[in-house]
Amino acid sequence: MPRGMNQKFKLYYLAKIMLEKTDEEHYITMPEILRELERYEVTAERKSIYTDLKDLEKLGIEVEGEQVGKSYHYHVVDRQFELPEMKLLVDAIQSSKFITARKSRELIKKLESFVSEYDARKLQRQVHVSGRIKTMNESIYYNVDEIHHAIAENRKIRFHYYQWNTKKEMELRRGGEYYCVSPWGLSWDAENYYLIAYDSGAEKIKHYRVDKMLHIQMMEEQREGGEIYQKLDLASYSRKSFGMFGGKEEKVRLRVRNDLAGVIIDRFGKEVMMVPGQEGYFTVSVDVNVSSQFFGWIFALGKGVEILGPEWVKEEMKREIGKVMEMYAK
Repeated sequence: MPRGMNQKFKLYYLAKIMLEKTDEEHYITMPEILRELERYEVTAERKSIYTDLKDLEKLGIEVEGEQVGKSYHYHVVDRQFELPEMKLLVDAIQSSKFITARKSRELIKKLESFVSEYDARKLQRQVHVSGRIKTMNESIYYNVDEIHHAIAENRKIRFHYYQWNTKKEMELRRGGEYYCVSPWGLSWDAENYYLIAYDSGAEKIKHYRVDKMLHIQMMEEQREGGEIYQKLDLASYSRKSFGMFGGKEEKVRLRVRNDLAGVIIDRFGKEVMMVPGQEGYFTVSVDVNVSSQFFGWIFALGKGVEILGPEWVKEEMKREIGKVMEMYAK
């Protein structure tokens, strides 16, 4: 039998065929394996393929053979990722607001290479589950990498920060002046990616939307604010900041209807202490950054939640409601 042109790549093409053409539900026979290899200009005898299939196990690709009638059917077992796991990853990528639509398609395409061509079609159908608004900043992936690099090197960074104007144009904040901060961590909150950094000018920890950052540059200066960041409970920081909007930190006491217990746990965690009350209500004290977003969250829960204290927070809530009513009364 004449040797094919790609003979030295036989094991590689055999692995490719087994991974693409087989899974728990789809098998391939020895004659089909030989025909697939010929498509790659690789010739082989049955006996050598038996040896090669065993060699694939050394590469982490386990192939199982099962006799069906007079022939054997072969397929890959125990892949690195199971199909339900892949679907979970695809859904996470597709629903992530901070990943652009184009990058979502690219990442999902790469994930498809981990499954057979049959299962890949199932992942492709998953892509159409959502038509959500996604970020338009393609540089976010490089931003994250640059931030991690600066953290590893213990350096400050500088960047431009933008917002959208009414003409749907990018508009740099501070008139195009660079922001200069000490990066300490990243947080994924309310479907957005945030940089947690120390602002030495303001002498406090601040957060910035990573997809709103442009032209990130690592500086020569060493980071500052390490002691302040070490005292920061990042999970608690995210819970207190509704939508990552800042405000005065306060312990607020709430009266909550029993059927909204899950809402409180989802927001503040299972560690929060809920004290049973009367008439189907309980009370709870939570740490929050008091802001318009916090009041909006309370207002959206309707009569199910009431602020009991402190008094200044109750008064601020009344003022916020008054502003809304005045606006709609015009």
